[in-house]
Amino acid sequence: MKRRNFVRLTSAAGFSAFVLPLAQCRESRGNESDEGSDSELSELTVSQLQAKMKSGDVTSRSVTQSYLDQIARLDKDGPMLNAVIEINPEALSIADTLDEERKKGKLRGPMHGIPVLIKDNINTADRMQTTAGALALEGNIAQSDAFVVKQLRNAGAVILGKTNLSEWANFRSTRSSSGWSSRGGQTLNPYILDRSPCGSSSGSGVAVAANLCAVSVGTETNGSIACPAAMNSIVGIKPTVGLVSRSGIIPISKTQDTAGPFGRTVADAAMLLGAMTGRDPEDAATSDTPAKTPTDYAVYLDPDGLKGKRIGVEKDFLNEHERVDVLFKHAIDQMKKLGAIVIEVDYMKTQDLGDAESTLLQYEFKDGVNAYLSESNAKVKSLDDVIAFNKNHEDRVMPAFRQELLEIAAAKGNLDSKEYKEALRKILNVRKLLAAEFEKNKLDALCGPATGPSWCIDPVNGDFWTGYGSYGPAAVSGFPSITVPMGYVNEIPIGISFLGRAYDEPGLISIAYAYEQVSKNRKAPRFLKSVKLEN
Repeated sequence: MKRRNFVRLTSAAGFSAFVLPLAQCRESRGNESDEGSDSELSELTVSQLQAKMKSGDVTSRSVTQSYLDQIARLDKDGPMLNAVIEINPEALSIADTLDEERKKGKLRGPMHGIPVLIKDNINTADRMQTTAGALALEGNIAQSDAFVVKQLRNAGAVILGKTNLSEWANFRSTRSSSGWSSRGGQTLNPYILDRSPCGSSSGSGVAVAANLCAVSVGTETNGSIACPAAMNSIVGIKPTVGLVSRSGIIPISKTQDTAGPFGRTVADAAMLLGAMTGRDPEDAATSDTPAKTPTDYAVYLDPDGLKGKRIGVEKDFLNEHERVDVLFKHAIDQMKKLGAIVIEVDYMKTQDLGDAESTLLQYEFKDGVNAYLSESNAKVKSLDDVIAFNKNHEDRVMPAFRQELLEIAAAKGNLDSKEYKEALRKILNVRKLLAAEFEKNKLDALCGPATGPSWCIDPVNGDFWTGYGSYGPAAVSGFPSITVPMGYVNEIPIGISFLGRAYDEPGLISIAYAYEQVSKNRKAPRFLKSVKLEN
């Protein structure tokens, strides 16, 4: 299946509140920016926040309150970004506890006292719901934290709230619009408000970009971290499948799902990643994690990380979109100046799978969601219950697109099916093909533009994918990828994705950090209403 068609099945999603005047993009000849971030914490990194807490300039409580104020101003009262679906009512009390620990000299690590937003398909055992953005799951209060949330709490993070997402992580319709859920409405892109924020981790990406938090957690099956990172000019790390536990996360695919961090810098994303990892007896995939897996990825932030590195570039990406081509060629030149050896390769062919990937996801989604719902506190206890609920509440749940992916998945058999096993065989073979590509050319990483320019939010036709998707083979194979800002086309962010070997997050972080330091592409959003025409 081609990436463009596949993404319609998995990576972005939906729309409600379709009364928004965003069905068509508008062209502007003037700077329509009328919003901005006035928070004293805007663009501060995790390290800078830690330095301020250490000096006493701020506390975890004051930082948490500042982000809460920013959420109220930009997410609810201002341009209504709809990035945050729910605030943790215990956030300030958690911050107070961590401030007391700091006073007593107890510091849990680099995330101590740092507020973190969590995607709303990840269980938190508190007063917040876990719904995957679906009205069908409204009222679902998890009995226990997801493993990754336990890790974050142990690391001293303040769970600030839940972020909106493409409903069911975009596994609902082939005609969905990224960043919409029936519970949370439409998430907007803070750079150009009528452009897609991508998804499915839309709210997590937008929140970091708009300074509603310093770092956040998203999830990815194929592109749901990489694409929001690219389209919101931030950094997203999609870890090797198995590095971060999936237990307590509403699933799509046990073969491809993973959680991962967002930050405005490679350093911030790397620090959050270190707090998320760990072996979990409830997720067998984590048992394959190497025994010496790092817990501190900040040590790999090397400004010379590209020196002598062999970087594979997909040759078909050098003639896709004239404006993106310019950015990508400039990125290649910058890498070469830092000592990288750039080699043209043909790695996207590893993703030519026919219908195998969509077939795999349909089977695994049914199996995983039924297992999750059967043990949850949701009123619906099966995928069939979800489908029935949506039909009974069609005016609220399906105002513009349907639920055909849910219905297709529900009609599938179990994981003993011959069709499923054949699809799984083809997917697992991608790992061999991609590993062989690395070995043949002695590569340290592959890279390419993460996406083309963001498309207009369109509740009628859904998403319009614009080529690239260079991160796709890493997602299918379970290998890691990291996406970093590469520049802008008419103020629309463009990202570059680096793909690595399994469990080589250290090498990828080193490469991405070196590129980030020489390119320095990120700039804060200006909340423009539409694209400005250049004279």
